[in-house]
Amino acid sequence: MTLRFDHSATDVESREELDFRIAEGTLSGLTVQGLDLRQDYPDLAAVDVADAMFIGCRFPAGENAAELITRGAHVIPTFGETPYSTQPGHLYTASELAAGFDEGGFEGMFDTRVYRHYVERGEAMPETREALAQRLHDSGIDNALLDLMRGWAHYQGGPVVGVMGGHAELRGTPEFRKVARLGRKLARAGALVVTGGGPGAMEAANLGAYAADTTEAELSRAVDLLADHPDFHDHDPFTAVALRVRKELGDHDHDGIADTTWSRQGGLSIPTWLYGHEPANLFASRIAKYFSNAIREDTILRLARGGIVFAPGRAGTVQEVFQAATKIFYNSDGPTGPMVFLGVDYWTALPAPELLRTLLRGSRTGDESGLVHVTDDTDEAVALLVGG
Repeated sequence: MTLRFDHSATDVESREELDFRIAEGTLSGLTVQGLDLRQDYPDLAAVDVADAMFIGCRFPAGENAAELITRGAHVIPTFGETPYSTQPGHLYTASELAAGFDEGGFEGMFDTRVYRHYVERGEAMPETREALAQRLHDSGIDNALLDLMRGWAHYQGGPVVGVMGGHAELRGTPEFRKVARLGRKLARAGALVVTGGGPGAMEAANLGAYAADTTEAELSRAVDLLADHPDFHDHDPFTAVALRVRKELGDHDHDGIADTTWSRQGGLSIPTWLYGHEPANLFASRIAKYFSNAIREDTILRLARGGIVFAPGRAGTVQEVFQAATKIFYNSDGPTGPMVFLGVDYWTALPAPELLRTLLRGSRTGDESGLVHVTDDTDEAVALLVGG
C-alpha cells in the first residue's frame, strides 16, 4: 500500500511520515512531534533541517540533537524519562489507556501508571522539569484535538454537544440509563457527544454514543452487564466489565480523522489525571486526556458550541453550569446552543436553571433567546439540541 501525506501539513507525527519527508530532502519549517528515534536513527546528513523543530523526540545520544541544532534546527527535549509521551501526536484510544490491564489489573494499566507518576511528582504542583514535560504533553493534546475538530467540521459537521453530570452516578440506575439513551439518540442524530471522560453520567453518555449503531435492547443489555459492577471504587471489576462490554458492542477504536463512523461509536471524552483515581471511561472513541484540569474544563465548554446537557450532579456539575454561563454572558466563544437540564425534580430542588435565567437577563444574549430548558424527556432534549 502506498502511503500518502498532506504536503500542506506542517506537523510530522509518525515515523512513516518522517521517512517520507526525509526522502523529499527537507524538514525545513516542519515540526516533528514525540517520535522515539533511539532504535533506528534516520540518516539526516543530506536533509535540510534549518528551522525544523523537534519537540519531545528521543535521540540515541546527546550529540545527535546537538548536531541538529548546529544546522539550524530547534530541539525541545523530553526533560527526562516519563511514562507518557511529552508530545503525543494523536489523541488516546481506550485501548491505549487500558494497555497492561490484562497482565496487571488496574495498577498495571498505562492510564494508572501515568497517574501514579503524576502523584509522585507533586500532582498539580510538580517541580520545573516535570511541569514542563506535562505542559508539553498537554500542548500535544491541544494540537491533536485541533486536528480532530477540523476533521469533524470537514467530514461530518454536525453539532458538538456536551453532556455533563455526576461522576458518582452508579451504573444501572434509572438516571444512568436515561443518559445512555440520550447519548445514543444524540449520536444517531448526527451530533458529536463530548464528555469529561469520567464515570457516572459521563460514562453513560459515551456508552450511548458507542452503542449508536445497535438496538435499544442491546444498549439495555450493555447497561445490565455494567450494573453487575456499578461503583467505580471497585477498580478492577469495574474496568474488566467495561472491556467486556466494549467487545460485545464491537470494540471500536479509531485513529483516522477522516473516519466517518467514530462519532457514532463513542464520540469524544476529555478527562484529566487530576482525577486519575477514577477508572478511565472506556467508551469514548477519542480521548483527549490532560494533566491540567483547568485547561481540560475550558476546552470541553469551548468545544460544546452546539449546546450542553446537564444531568443531575453536585458541585462539579454546578461549577460547569456557571463556567458555561460566564462564556455565554460575555459572549467569549461566540454563539452557543441550548443549555438543557435533564431532570425536572432535581433541577427544581437545586434551582441552577432559574438562577441562570436571572443571570442571563442581564447579558447581551438575554434569556429571550430561550437558551435554558428543563425537561425529563430525552427526545425533547435531542430536538432542542439537534432539531427534529
